[in-house]
Amino acid sequence: MVLQVQTSTYEAKTQEIAKQLLAATQENRSFFSSLRDQMRWDDKLLAWAMSNPGLRVQLFRFIDTLPALHSKSEIASHLQEYLGDESVELPAALKGMLNFANPDSVPGQVAATTVGTAVETLAHKYISGENIKQVIKTVERLRKEKMAFTIDLLGEAVITEAEAQSYLERYLELMQQLVEASKNWSAIPAIDEADGEAIPKVQVSVKLTAFYSQFDPLDAKGSEERVSDRIRTLLRRAKELGAAVHFDMEQYAYKDITLSILKKLLLEEEFRQRTDIGITIQAYLRDSEQDVKDVISWLKERGYPLTIRLVKGAYWDQETIKAAQKHWKQPVYNDKAATDANFETITQLLLENYQYVYSAIGSHNVRSHSRAIAIAESLNVPRRRFELQVLYGMGDKVAKALVDRGYRVRVYCPYGELLPGMAYLIRRLLENTANSSFLRQNLENRPIEELLAPPIVKEEKNSLTPNSSLQTPNSSLQTPNSHFLGAADTDYAEEEVRKKTAQAFQNVRQQLGKTYLPLINGEYVNTPEFVDSLNPSNFSEVIGKVGLISVEQAEQAMQAAKAAFPGWKKTPAKQRADILRKAGDLLEERRAELSVWIVLEVGKPVKEADGEVSEAIDFCRYYADEIERLDEGVNYDIAGETNRYIYQPRGIAVVISPWNFPLAIACGMTVAALVSGNCTLLKPAETSSVITAKLTEILIEAGFPKGVFQYVPGKGSQVGAYLVNHPDTHVIAFTGSQEVGCRIYAEAATLKPGQKHMKRVIAEMGGKNAIIVDESADLDQAVVGVVQSAFGYSGQKCSAASRVIVLQPIYDAFVQRLVEATKSLNIGEAELASTQVGPVIDANARDRIREYIEKGKAEAQLALELPSPEQGYFIGPVIFSEVSPNAVISQQEIFGPVLAVIRVKDFQEALAVANGTNYALTGGLYSRTPSHIQQAQTEFEVGNLYINRNITGAIVGRQPFGGFKLSGVGSKAGGPDYLLQFLEPRAVTENIQRQGFAPIEGAE
Repeated sequence: MVLQVQTSTYEAKTQEIAKQLLAATQENRSFFSSLRDQMRWDDKLLAWAMSNPGLRVQLFRFIDTLPALHSKSEIASHLQEYLGDESVELPAALKGMLNFANPDSVPGQVAATTVGTAVETLAHKYISGENIKQVIKTVERLRKEKMAFTIDLLGEAVITEAEAQSYLERYLELMQQLVEASKNWSAIPAIDEADGEAIPKVQVSVKLTAFYSQFDPLDAKGSEERVSDRIRTLLRRAKELGAAVHFDMEQYAYKDITLSILKKLLLEEEFRQRTDIGITIQAYLRDSEQDVKDVISWLKERGYPLTIRLVKGAYWDQETIKAAQKHWKQPVYNDKAATDANFETITQLLLENYQYVYSAIGSHNVRSHSRAIAIAESLNVPRRRFELQVLYGMGDKVAKALVDRGYRVRVYCPYGELLPGMAYLIRRLLENTANSSFLRQNLENRPIEELLAPPIVKEEKNSLTPNSSLQTPNSSLQTPNSHFLGAADTDYAEEEVRKKTAQAFQNVRQQLGKTYLPLINGEYVNTPEFVDSLNPSNFSEVIGKVGLISVEQAEQAMQAAKAAFPGWKKTPAKQRADILRKAGDLLEERRAELSVWIVLEVGKPVKEADGEVSEAIDFCRYYADEIERLDEGVNYDIAGETNRYIYQPRGIAVVISPWNFPLAIACGMTVAALVSGNCTLLKPAETSSVITAKLTEILIEAGFPKGVFQYVPGKGSQVGAYLVNHPDTHVIAFTGSQEVGCRIYAEAATLKPGQKHMKRVIAEMGGKNAIIVDESADLDQAVVGVVQSAFGYSGQKCSAASRVIVLQPIYDAFVQRLVEATKSLNIGEAELASTQVGPVIDANARDRIREYIEKGKAEAQLALELPSPEQGYFIGPVIFSEVSPNAVISQQEIFGPVLAVIRVKDFQEALAVANGTNYALTGGLYSRTPSHIQQAQTEFEVGNLYINRNITGAIVGRQPFGGFKLSGVGSKAGGPDYLLQFLEPRAVTENIQRQGFAPIEGAE
């Protein structure tokens, strides 16, 4: 069904104005076509990108890499690697240019120079200058053409507090210099005044998130405090200078908190009467119309107008992909026409409220501008309250035509070094070359009726769920569960969710200190010994008292399991799977509360605790699907004979779970054993036994029968060893240290009296995980990824990065930014929303990590050691530089926030160093060199390799997790062969001939 956007009273006028504007912009069109053959290289690159999707992708990837390439031979070899890809059909001119044998050869150098210059020329089209001097020249030229301006500072992503402070200082300096220059500008009535009111000649556009490096909606209060201080400084200075300030809008995650901060700040007495400030609304967001209505209501209350700049939005690809990956609702319209229609709706809304709001309509679509003019003229909107905006280098002809009609036009001018400006350039190139782009359609001689037609909105079938096309695995060899959709993490950008979390903390705090007993044969039983589980952020706080079973009680549990096994084995797989799905639903229902228990008992920050609950839910749902798949077995029938390949449970499983993922790993190992038909005993780590008691409550409520699942907390050295050595144990699933894992493996291999089977051991035993950063890496991305991978949950993940191997050319620059970014992290109690680095698990861990830090000081340079709070088991992040690949801190697993940065001369050495430990769990690579990425995929010895992203946070059914060498034995958790370890395969063959007769399918 197609919903036609209401053709309103403004339509006829819109068409009339649009045709006039289009005629003015199209005068030179035939001339453009005749010039196409003699175009410069930068124009050729754009034209090719428009006509060839494969080339477009590779070309833009190459342009993204260009700033990191420092020599012509590097540029030449990357050109060949990107554009020589088999997927790319090259135009003849480009093919000829890339046909060199050696990047150092003269043809290679020529190719590098030609393309390098073309990209630089392209960048200069969209970037108004590399320094303030060039920008002043640009804006003076614009003013001669009767156009106003707003300046946006391009730069590296703000990932350190030093950069956030520098961002503020650079804007103060920019305003100062522009205002100084403006004293020599003659007044231009068309842009400097309206309705008898002066309009500031200087305007700057800023990004709110760049004022605080740890800006995060979860920490709404902390982010607001830190950002508001810097914004006040900026606004005060702007007032002294007489400059206007406009706030840009960025990613959707920051939208609500950005609007909330600005609304609060601009109601303060000092700023309430200011009208020289603006905010931005993005029409591609589904909730943008409601946002505008809310802002207008707020402006009525404020009593003084502000500018709202309306734009389509620049992060469409990023937003759709993020929502699909997170299983969140799509925040943006999936259809360009829907965005255009919404843009027109909001344009009308703004202009109809002109007494409360100044409208700035930003677009390169002639229809969008014409619509705004038609409405403004029909309503007699005063000129002060309405202007049109374009991006520098994007809508030059449209802008000129609008100026000629007497409208105020403002040009959005980004400025900065071309290097950090590449991300901006690529967004502009994507926009210019997209099939749906007005500028492109206009160049392609589309009929005027088509170009100016009202947007027709197709009804979206599935607008509130992630884009299905973005979730389909791109593989002809799909695993049986390739369409598995995981649980969605909590989106803390939503205020309601943050309130719910705060409420969950209150509820859980009222339950602290309770006693949790073991569950044996369906009964909670008393124990001779109890242990207090403490909050590692504040060890005076007892989370709960846990009863530890004796060896005698362990034997009772074993006998109960043995008795329950025959019945559980016969329970149909579908029934077992449904109990598991019920458990997954209960985990989802109690998500907020379970997250809080994780935060308080093991000191994991809120967001990471929430991700852990998602993982536990995913294990339940994924393994439920998997057992149903495996239960179908395989038929290998031939004429006269049936052959069935089937699975049966092994018997009794002992699960020994760790404290660092107390819910997810305990749940994953346990439910895998249970759903496969095994009776299961769960022995958790002592420091996280309250969370496993909560898991126990859920598994019992879901419907696991007595004796089938038992919760048996106890001392590892006594109860754990007893269960491992028990002759009735069939499977041992363990996650923990290499030392304990190897001991379990050895003990399980010994045949005990009365034992009639070999035990199966599944053991995950940690890693010494490395991230390689090569000279082509995006340093913004690499620094952020390394910081998250090394210091997330204080480095206490099996997958955490404890080594980063950096190539010589960028080593010093990388270490400097890494240190600054780490310094900017907030260290504190895990429950505080601002915390990125919480405590380590207990006093033993703290003391052991401190010993490693002392060893590090003796064998490497200390680049950073951050102080930490006293009241909990805290250790501030520590970075060592110039570390030898064979140093103790490079070889041994530390399991804390300690990072060794190793310098290497080339990529070959980097791989050798990465592979030079006893472990092979996770590894990472930051690189934009295709051959390096290819080589790492084959030669980097790790179970999970992550390229150009952080190396923690594996997702069930997407990144099955586990390693080899001394990192573990067994298959990957959350993968298609994990359950096979809990099952025995059998083949059953039946001869179906009787007296030479056998049923033949299809015969009458």
